[in-house]
Amino acid sequence: MPELPEVETVRQTLLPLLKNKVIVDVDIYWDNCVITKDFKHKITGQHIQDILRYGKYLVFVLDEDVMISHLRMEGKYYIHQPRKKAHHEHVVFHLNSDEYLTYHDTRKFGKFELISKSMYLEVPPLSLLGKEPKDSDSRSLYQKLTHKRIPIKMAFLDQHIIAGLGNIYVDETLYRAKIHPLKPCDKITQKEVVSLIKHATDVLEHATSLGGSTIRTYHAVHGVDGKFQNELKVHTKKDEPCERCQTPIIKIKVGGRGTYVCPTCQKQ
Repeated sequence: MPELPEVETVRQTLLPLLKNKVIVDVDIYWDNCVITKDFKHKITGQHIQDILRYGKYLVFVLDEDVMISHLRMEGKYYIHQPRKKAHHEHVVFHLNSDEYLTYHDTRKFGKFELISKSMYLEVPPLSLLGKEPKDSDSRSLYQKLTHKRIPIKMAFLDQHIIAGLGNIYVDETLYRAKIHPLKPCDKITQKEVVSLIKHATDVLEHATSLGGSTIRTYHAVHGVDGKFQNELKVHTKKDEPCERCQTPIIKIKVGGRGTYVCPTCQKQ
């Protein structure tokens, strides 16, 4: 699943290619991925003025609206000139440059929504997002966690609590902070929250600088592959020795998610 670094890589790649271009038509081949009624009618004729990112959401800033795009599990963008319809191609934006911005999604989980520019930060989904790690305050986050009994990994996957982290980067953050993913939130100390924010910020910034991680099937626009998968310390490293203590990494389930842990460095 694309996480913050992958989505930021897509944003940085798309922006110079799309800025100031006009959407002159839209083909929708999978209606369920479009939330807004009259999406095609409303978006046609609008310029792409900017592309922003909030957590894992891409926000295309248009003349009158913003288009919020969530890639979910395997959403990908490509730019074509010319174009032939491809398998799993669900939405095609025709541009005034005779190019096509195409959205592909094998799992069909991605969503598009148009919201007025004047209010998009005040309504869901963006109004419900927690802060990203780099913007988080340790006291506020500690207060959010201290009344919860769920495992810390599940809390850090909850975009309402902290935005941008997914399965890969939560594993990497917890490993670096030496915290077991099953530790209940109400047992987390304020000192540990400070450590979690620091390591989450460092992991996301480093991954972004390397273009994110490409694991299994996710690839960024134009087939750009992230290189952070070469920097992973624990995720996908089952049975490999921990680089700190040489104990074999184990794989467990936390909230149904495959989770990688060093049983020595991250004592339960």
